[in-house]
Amino acid sequence: MSFPSTLLTAAEPAAAEQSVGTPMLWAVTIAGVLAMFALDFVLTRKPHEVSMKEAAGWSAFYIALPLLFGVFVWTQYGGDRGLEYYTGYLVEKSLSVDNLFVFMLLLAAFAVPDALKQRVLLIGVAGALVLRGIFIAVGAQLIAMFSWTFLLFGVILLATAVKVLKDAMSDEDEAVDIGSLRTVKVLRRFFPVTEDYRGPNLTVREAGKRALTPLGLVAVAILGTDIVFAVDSVPAVFGITGDAYLVFATNAFALLGLRALYFVLEGLLGALRHLGFGLAAILAFIGVKLVLHWAHGIWPGTPEVPTLASLGVIVGILGLVTVTSLFANRRDRVAQAIQEPEGTPPETVDSDRS
Repeated sequence: MSFPSTLLTAAEPAAAEQSVGTPMLWAVTIAGVLAMFALDFVLTRKPHEVSMKEAAGWSAFYIALPLLFGVFVWTQYGGDRGLEYYTGYLVEKSLSVDNLFVFMLLLAAFAVPDALKQRVLLIGVAGALVLRGIFIAVGAQLIAMFSWTFLLFGVILLATAVKVLKDAMSDEDEAVDIGSLRTVKVLRRFFPVTEDYRGPNLTVREAGKRALTPLGLVAVAILGTDIVFAVDSVPAVFGITGDAYLVFATNAFALLGLRALYFVLEGLLGALRHLGFGLAAILAFIGVKLVLHWAHGIWPGTPEVPTLASLGVIVGILGLVTVTSLFANRRDRVAQAIQEPEGTPPETVDSDRS
C-alpha cells in the first residue's frame, strides 16, 4: 500500500486562512496586554489578602473584556472568525480553570501566606503568557510548513486526554511533595533557601550571599508547570482556529483574569468534582478534530468538524459535568445527613464541663 507523498513532506498551509492580525492590531493587543499586567503588578505591589468582593469585581472585568473584544472581532471580520474566537476562548478558559487546581496544590504545599498568593499567581500568569507566545509562534510556523503538524497536535491532545482521565478517575487525594520537584532540587544545589518568607521578595542577601526565599521557589515551580500547560493549551486552540492572532488573543484573555479567578473559585473548585472528566472529553474531541483536519488534507473525502459544532460540543460537555457535579454533591450531602443520628450533640461540645 502506498501513501501520498504529502504525509511526510512539506505541504500547503493546512490552515490557509488570512490572519486578521495586522501589524497595528498585533501592536495594540500586545501593548494592551502589557498594560494590564503592569496594572496588576502595581495593584499587588503592596501584599494584602484579597476579599471575595475584590476578586469578584476583577473577575467580572476580565470576563467582560474578552466578550466585548469578541464583538469587535465578529463585526470587523465576520461571524466565522467571531465564532472561532469565542470557541477558542471558551476552551482556553476551561483549561485555565483546571490549571487553578495545580496552582492551589503548589500554594498549599509551600504554605504561601494569603497576602502573597496574588503576587505568585501573577508571576505564574506572566510566565505562562510568554511561554505560550513562543509555542504559538513555533506552532504557527510548523502548521504553515508541514501538514503533519495537525496530526502531531492531535496525538498530543489525545495523550493528554488519557492522562487527565486517569487523574480524574483516581480516588487518591492529590498532593505535592516539594522535595521531589525537579526545579526545587536544582535550585537548592546552587542557592541557599531562607527558612521563612520575606514579604514579596523572591531573593534576599544573607551573610553576603544571595539566597532564595520560599516565594522564589514556588514562583519557579509554577513557571515549570506553565510549560506543561502550554503544551496542552496551544494545540487545543489551534484545533479551533489556524489564525495565530486569534490563538494568542484567546490565550492572553484567558490568562489575564486567572489571578482574580483563583480567589473566586478557591473555595468552589472542589464542587466541580467531574471537571476532569469534562476536560478529558474536550481534549479528546479536539484531538480527533485535528486528526480529521489533517486527514482531510490528504484524503478530501474525510469529514471535518465545523466550528459551530465544536462550540456546541464543548458547551454541552461543560454544562453536563457541571450538572452532574452539583447532583453528586447534593446526593453526598443527603447521604451524610441520613447517616448522622438525629440529636447527636456537636463534636465541639466539651462533655467534661460540669
